[in-house]
Amino acid sequence: MTNEQKAAGACELFWFKSSYSGSGGGNCLEVAHRAGAVHVRDSKKQCGPVLSVPSAQWASFLTSLAAAE
Repeated sequence: MTNEQKAAGACELFWFKSSYSGSGGGNCLEVAHRAGAVHVRDSKKQCGPVLSVPSAQWASFLTSLAAAE
């Protein structure tokens, strides 16, 4: 699969930003869920590269963040 094909598929996901993200167009990430994976992208490059993480590893990451608070 080429980068272009990955980006095209990423544009079809339902993306959302954190409520902590401002509307000023700064350094924001968007996240989308699909069966078995969580996808992360730069909000300024909506059809650009996407980081895909298996759902179990994403849950572990979030648990680690919550424990650090």
